[in-house]
Parts: sequence; C-alpha cells; structure tokens
Amino acid sequence: MVKPGGVCSVEGPCTAAYYSIDICRMPCFMRVTLLLFCLMALVESRKPGRKRWTGQLEMPKQSPLYKKNLDVTKIRTGKPRPLLRVDDHDFTMRPAFGGPAIPVGVDVQVESLDSISEVDMDFTMTLYLRHYWRDERLAFPSTSNKSMTFDGRLVKKIWVPDVFFVHSKRSFTHDTTTDNIMLRVFPDGHVLYSMRITVTAMCNMDFSHFPLDSQTCSLELESYAYTDEDLMLYWKNGDESLKTDDKISLSQFLIQKFHTTSRLAFYSSTGWYNRLYINFTLHRHIFFFLLQTYFPATLMVMLSWVSFWIDHRAVPARVSLGIMTVLTMSTIITGVNASMPRVSYIRAVDIYLWVSFVFVFLSVLEYAAVNYLTTVQEQKERKFREKFPCMCGMLHSRTMMLDGSYSESEANSLAGYPRSHILPEEEGQDKIVVHLALNTELTSSRKKGLLKGHVGLYIFQNTHAIDKYSRLIFPAFYIFFNLIYWSVFS
Repeated sequence: MVKPGGVCSVEGPCTAAYYSIDICRMPCFMRVTLLLFCLMALVESRKPGRKRWTGQLEMPKQSPLYKKNLDVTKIRTGKPRPLLRVDDHDFTMRPAFGGPAIPVGVDVQVESLDSISEVDMDFTMTLYLRHYWRDERLAFPSTSNKSMTFDGRLVKKIWVPDVFFVHSKRSFTHDTTTDNIMLRVFPDGHVLYSMRITVTAMCNMDFSHFPLDSQTCSLELESYAYTDEDLMLYWKNGDESLKTDDKISLSQFLIQKFHTTSRLAFYSSTGWYNRLYINFTLHRHIFFFLLQTYFPATLMVMLSWVSFWIDHRAVPARVSLGIMTVLTMSTIITGVNASMPRVSYIRAVDIYLWVSFVFVFLSVLEYAAVNYLTTVQEQKERKFREKFPCMCGMLHSRTMMLDGSYSESEANSLAGYPRSHILPEEEGQDKIVVHLALNTELTSSRKKGLLKGHVGLYIFQNTHAIDKYSRLIFPAFYIFFNLIYWSVFS
C-alpha cells in the first residue's frame, strides 16, 4: 500500500498496530525477508495459544469416569521445617543442667545366655538395653500425640545416658544389617533409647563343691561420668524391669532365677554412683560328670579289687593290673584339672578322685605285702627242711608230693588220710613228720612236741589272710566313703 507522499507501508498481523515503513527505499532482498517474517508471524498467530509457566505443576484433568488417587510423593514441595530443634540447643549438657538429678529408668530383656566359662570365670550374654528419660529440648508440637522413631544417626546429635557395664571384659553393639539402635521421641520430650548388646563380664565362681555346685553371677550397670547428684539410675518397673526368654538354656547349667537389685557404689576420687545389678543363679547338671569322671573312677577302684582273687604266685598279672589302674586314675585326675581353673583350695571332685586313687594304690601295696610275707614264710620253711630232712611214710596208693606252695584244694585232700596211713605207730621213731605249709604262728610248744616224736601231720591251710580280709575291707570302706560323700555334697 502506498500512501500519499510516496511512502510505502505494510500492514499485517506481525504487528499489534499499524506501522508505516518506508520500504520503497529498502533493497530488494530486505523487502523479501520482511515479507517472509510477516507471513511466519501470521501463521503462528493462528495456532492455539500456550499458557505461560507459573512455577507450579498443573495436574491433568481427570475423566469423571475414572479418578486416580493423587501421588503426593511426586509433587514438589519445599524443605519441611524440622520438628526437633536439634541445632537450637547445646546437647553436650545433660537435661535440666544445674538442677536436680535427672531420673533415667532402665529395663532389660535378656535374649540369650550364650556361654559360661569356668576356666576364664566369665559369662556371655546378649540383651536389649532400654533407657527412659525426659529431655524438654526434644519436645515438639503434635496434634495426634504420636511419637517419632529414629535410628542411630540421631543419637550422635543429642544427649544420651553414658551407661556402661562394670567388670565387663568385652562388649559390642550389633550392627547387622545396620546399627541395632532405636530412638523414640514423644511430643512432651520423653525419650526411649534401645540397643542390642552382647557383653562378656566377669563372674566370681566358687568351685569348692564342683561339680555339685551352684553359681551366682551378676551383670552390673552404672553411669560412667554422672554421679548420683546429676543422674539417678533406677529400675523402671522394679523386678518386672527384667524380662527373659523362656527358651534360654545351657548345656551344663540349669538357670534357676533372674532378679534385680540396686545400690550405691563409691569411688574415692569421683564420688557416689547408682549401680544396677542383674543377678542370676545357675545350678550345674551332674549327669555329664557322672559319666565322664565318677563312673570311670569307681570302675577303676572296683577293677583293682580283682587282684585279691588272683593267686599270689601270678606276679605279672597282679602287678600289671595294679599299675594299669593307678595310671588310669592319674589320667582321669589330669583330664579334670585341665578343664578347670587353677584354684588353691580343694574341690569336691578332688576329694572323690584322690580317695579313689588312694584305694587303687593301697590295692597295689596289699599285693606287695602279700608277696613279701609269702617270701619270708618260704624262707622259714626252707630253713626248717634243711634242719630236719625227712621222707613221708604214706601208703603207695595215696602218696602225694607236697611242698610249701600247695594249694588249698591239695591241703584239703589230705583230710581223708587215716593217721595210721600217714605215719604208722611202730615206725614212729624211724620217720620224720613232713610239715606242709608251715604256719608262722606255730608255737614253740608245738615245735617241741614234734621234736619229741609226737606223731601227726599238721597241715595248716594258709590262703593268705591279707587277701581274704581285703576282699571285705576294701569294698566296705569304699561304700562307706561314698555314702558320706554324696550325703555331704548333694
């Protein structure tokens, strides 16, 4: 369009109003470019309009036939304001610092009693330890009065009681798959702090009645830094503060009772502290030691008595039997002491084993005495024969050769001989009596009678009185010892 005055003008949709441009004087390519720009603006103006970005997501309109719940986790929100104002307070100080002592309640749930070691005199226990206290600095507003639960990461930012185990050797907090620590905060500032711990602690044991003993062990809890003026440690629900699993059991002990106590502990350099005790009593099972210690020792003692029925002339049999029983008893005593701590007092098992050892040793000495007395007796007989050599005047049909080592059956067989068969009276002065098994208790009057020519055959049945009496004395005394032992220590 050309206006009067020779001015060319272009009117199109690329402008919001009417513009007058002098294009007659513009080069040709500029005019073409301007026309293309105007055409593009015209095309864009006819497309549907787009809304400008306002910084908020617009949810698509839902069909009235199908409505899906809104997923609020996908909606961008700003950083929430923390309910616990941890950064606004100094949690290096205890709650109500400068005021009265803060009460901290404790309860324990014993999960397992893992082991009892007599050698190290300690025990290992796994438990849940829970603390209860109030810290007003952790209070937060809540309309539903619901608590908030946190893991162990918050524990490093707030104040918690510094409870430790007295007389503990090793302890650790479980960390599989994460630290087994739980912190629960209530709106009014009350806090529950729970952790799962395994602790190995010392237990002073008395083995004077071992293995018929009962042991009482204690796990002690105490604040490390805060005295009773700053922290009052107490059992939250008295005896009900200690819970145990009914399935807890040990191979060698019967758990009789768990109970709690508390008292004050004094340290000369720091002061008085509240101390809590978890006490439990253990009674040892005796059946294992009956099979491994008492029955073998008793059998060895009874085996040593077998030598009393073996002929005293069987030297290898009786000596080897005595040595075997003595060495076996020594092995049993060594095995028991290897599994026990080295204590300076006598235990019940030591009394039984050493008395049994003495019985076995006495059976060896008994044979030594029998063998010695037999040798002395044979020497006396040999001297007597050398002094009075003789031949026996017995009938040919019933003649037998006897010496000083005859058996009891052989001596008894002579009882059937008539006196006239053994030594006729008319030949009494020409024969000398054969003395079979001379008795050491033969009186001088009897010897004088024989020397004067008195006729007779003296057969003294000597079955070695020491063996005969030992067969009764040893069992009787050992049974009497067992009656006293089991009545005292049971």
